[in-house]
Parts: sequence; C-alpha cells; structure tokens
Amino acid sequence: MKTKANGQPRRVELGRHIVADPKICGGQPTFKGTRIMLWLVLEQLEQGMKWDEIVGEWDGRVTPEAISEAISIADFVVKHEPFRGFHVGARRKRARRPAAVTA
Repeated sequence: MKTKANGQPRRVELGRHIVADPKICGGQPTFKGTRIMLWLVLEQLEQGMKWDEIVGEWDGRVTPEAISEAISIADFVVKHEPFRGFHVGARRKRARRPAAVTA
C-alpha cells in the first residue's frame, strides 16, 4: 500500500468501484461507499452464486459493474489481508550501463 510523506498508509483507488483504505476494514479492498469486502463477493462467486443473487444479497450496493471489476483484480486480493499493491513482489533490476568503449 502506498504511504504518505509521514509514513502512514493512504487510501488507494483500485478502480471505479473498489478502494483500499487503511481506515476502513484494516486496509482490505472494499466496494466504495461500503464496508463490503471484496473477498466476500469473490467467495460468493466461488460458491456458485449468480451475479443477480449477489446484487440482491447486498441490496444493490454491489453492482454488476463492481463485480466485474472485482473479478479483474481478484489475483491481487488476499483474504483477511490489507492490500499491499499491484507490484509488491516484483523488483526491478538496476539498468546496466554499457561498458565504455576504448579505441
């Protein structure tokens, strides 16, 4: 999760419908304007619930567009864990400078 200048984690917009805010559900990804955690909806999908059933289950606070967005970032969501970022495990190698050519 990105941090502010003072070292505190800050809110990360993960899309139009999903946010990870350290002040909401411990930084776990949730649907904007709710405390509905992303992993809950992903589990419902895993259990075979249809999208319309999920929308009804959450009284319309989770839309089909939000479910689609949740599926697209599902690989980055860990149950009961705050969002750590899209490239947490990736490390960039330092650029190699070409050796000086001597004549």
